[in-house]
Amino acid sequence: MSKAIQVKSEIGKLRKVLLHRPGRELEQLSPGSLEDLLFDDIPYLKVAQQEHDEFASVLKANDIEVVYLADLAAEALKTSENAKVRFVDELIQQSGDVAFTYKMELTDYFLGKSEEDIVEEAIVGLTMSQFGADSGPLSRLVSDDSEFIIHPMPNLYFTRDPFASVGNRVAQSHMRHQIRHRETLFNKYIFKYHPDFADKVKLYYKNHWPFSIEGGDILNFNEKVVAVGLSLRTTAKAIEIFAKNLFRDEDSKAEIVLAVEIPKARAYMHLDTVFTQVDHDKFTIYSGIQKDMQVYVLKKIADNGEYVAESHRMSLEQILEKYLEIDKAHLIQCGGSDPVASAREQWNDAANTLAIAPGVVVCYNRNSITNARLREEGVTVLEISSSELSRGRGGPRCMSMPLIRDLL
Repeated sequence: MSKAIQVKSEIGKLRKVLLHRPGRELEQLSPGSLEDLLFDDIPYLKVAQQEHDEFASVLKANDIEVVYLADLAAEALKTSENAKVRFVDELIQQSGDVAFTYKMELTDYFLGKSEEDIVEEAIVGLTMSQFGADSGPLSRLVSDDSEFIIHPMPNLYFTRDPFASVGNRVAQSHMRHQIRHRETLFNKYIFKYHPDFADKVKLYYKNHWPFSIEGGDILNFNEKVVAVGLSLRTTAKAIEIFAKNLFRDEDSKAEIVLAVEIPKARAYMHLDTVFTQVDHDKFTIYSGIQKDMQVYVLKKIADNGEYVAESHRMSLEQILEKYLEIDKAHLIQCGGSDPVASAREQWNDAANTLAIAPGVVVCYNRNSITNARLREEGVTVLEISSSELSRGRGGPRCMSMPLIRDLL
């Protein structure tokens, strides 16, 4: 059986990647909804799409197959009427009290549409006026026409968050914020029903389990070592469950999980916003929090998933050298040594690089100091435009989910 997922490193040659091209869901953002929808600003959709298309073109030019979330989800729903009905039912269930009030009407509304339209409207969202409900319960009579029945998913272009590819399996995310829970529906139905993935993908973590964990916190260093950020979005309990399932998998060679604690702040929401691997022995780092990064080591001790957990007083460099078995870990500071430039470029995702091969990374062009430092260290930097995409607080790694990488 061919592998639907194969990601056993951060830097192996990237062969297949999942993206979501931002769509009309960004135009559902308004100043009053930014905080609820976890945005700081409103991207200009036309330019954001141009920038995202440029990102995809760079990947394709480097012999990487690009697949799109919306396409895979629609194809999955086409495999059976049961898949379509169940998806609509779960979508409504997870959309809150207003949607539940109109469950029957929404079910008829969605099931009367094509699979492509169901997926698009699930992402874009649905307001009272768009739905066309003009009578009914008191809640409808007193509600505003602009009130969402189905909230939009503007964060969905960060495909790294709703799940993580780990080896030949997947860790589905339990998203920290309720407003993002529905994003995991798409990968759930893709892995369950899409012919390229059905019966080929098992899970290390499931989206309905009670503790939050998000894909941006999971880094695959090699077959034996995985790092997970202990962050604003990922809890210690979720890491424990993930590690136990990883260690008990007879097809996995994983022996170590490095739990890397970072400050719990929006600027550093995931581990990959402050730290990524760019080559065998080279890593980006935001030096502003490096002294605050505490690393805990979970070591497998039995095939049933049992492990021991230890804390270390070693430096991050020493930990990387020991567990990745490298002579010298080179930490490349985003923004260089200037603390103002470092903080600015970290905010604009300078540390959030996407390695497409050892020593070859995709980066935002706006982070000129970091990109120059990477080049000084012998790293090939492929720059992409970033005036609008960066407003969502995520970089090239956040916007991509590797599905297949070459083994190192």
